[in-house]
Amino acid sequence: MTRIERAGLVAVVGRPNAGKSTLINRLCGEKVAIVTPKPQTTRLRLCAVCNRPPVQMVLIDTPGFHAPRTKLGQRMVRTVRESVAGVDAAVLVVEPVPNAGELERDLIRQCAKVSFPLYLAINKIDAVPYEKLLPVIAAYQNEARFAALLPISAKKGDGVEELAALLLAQMPPSPALFPDGEVSDQPARVLISETIREKLLLCLNDEVPHGAAVTVERLGERRKDGGDARDGAPPLVEIEAVITCEKDSHKGIVIGKKGAMLKKIGSLARAELEEMYEGPVFLKLWVRVREGWRDSDAQLRNFGFQ
Repeated sequence: MTRIERAGLVAVVGRPNAGKSTLINRLCGEKVAIVTPKPQTTRLRLCAVCNRPPVQMVLIDTPGFHAPRTKLGQRMVRTVRESVAGVDAAVLVVEPVPNAGELERDLIRQCAKVSFPLYLAINKIDAVPYEKLLPVIAAYQNEARFAALLPISAKKGDGVEELAALLLAQMPPSPALFPDGEVSDQPARVLISETIREKLLLCLNDEVPHGAAVTVERLGERRKDGGDARDGAPPLVEIEAVITCEKDSHKGIVIGKKGAMLKKIGSLARAELEEMYEGPVFLKLWVRVREGWRDSDAQLRNFGFQ
């Protein structure tokens, strides 16, 4: 077992689509959080375990901070506010724009209420000339006293190891917070549903994804052709999941002509799940309609939003 001598929590916050999940996956060296170009991809607070012996750093992937328009949005914003309590450090991820918006200022104020180092990660530097970063740095230096301001590219890895070194140095003496081998605090059903939702986001246009949720109705294993564990072959993982939409018209879009879109979503999700389980996966998807579920307290609880 890997010996851990220091461990702590790091909240990663920022606007939707700033690159928080991409940064977390880069720091962890593997995919833990789902990533798409669509805003508000992350809905749940997810802890990703980054082991750099003798240090364990637990990265809290938070939903993008935004002005909420539904009860789901309100819960997502509340999750962000709660996630900065009790951490050992925080990273504010921003795009290379030479001014801080009100959402960024609000996040800075939230972090200022708690005593921990706040790092600024100016992401997506691969998309702008270097000289355009200087006004971005100057703008944020006027907003707060950051522990450090680092230009990075979470997508390509530029500057990420420098950020990692600073964060690791902030982790206090502690035994491991998560056992060896665990990469997330989320149960298998949540990781599966998020994988399916990621493929749905990637395949569909903007009007459908934010009104869709995924729940795993059944998760089990069985041996193919009467085999057993002694033969060394991995079991067949059987998954049945439901995609919930807000409108009948959205259901038709998700299913597609002659089921083509649903088949595409399922095929992409199954391929990634087979990598996750290191074995065969049988995935069956259904689509149903629940009008207004994002503004229903009962429905939100059913989907795991407290």
